[in-house]
Amino acid sequence: MTGATYTQHALTLPSYPRGSHLITSDITSQLSESLKGVKAGLLHLFLQHTSCAISLNENWDSDVRKDMSDSLDRIVVEDKANKGIYRHDAEGSDDMPAHIKSSLIGASVSIPITNGKLALGTWQGIWFLEFRDGKHRRKVLASVQGERE
Repeated sequence: MTGATYTQHALTLPSYPRGSHLITSDITSQLSESLKGVKAGLLHLFLQHTSCAISLNENWDSDVRKDMSDSLDRIVVEDKANKGIYRHDAEGSDDMPAHIKSSLIGASVSIPITNGKLALGTWQGIWFLEFRDGKHRRKVLASVQGERE
């Protein structure tokens, strides 16, 4: 029997330190039952926070993740010297830069599902980018839709 389905799942990511992290296996392990049997569909991941981001990028060389974090830190600087470059600074010198980086990278990704698996490219993986110094428990709303076998 075939039919279109739509399900949502509230996921909680492990607590990650500041930086760029590959989370493909975290996501697929939490959604394995929902992905199973989807012949053709779409996974939409929405990060429910404003000081971190989610993205698709290189999944093989961990230096890419380090370079991405370093590059974003150069593009959006922190006001560690407290020069007043940001008005929003009540939560620390990393907070406003985190909001800016979150807007630049984004809070959601959509990935095709083919035969029960994410149809990522050869070198693609799902990234979580934490822009704050403190460790946080981040929530992701995952929506799985598609035609079932």
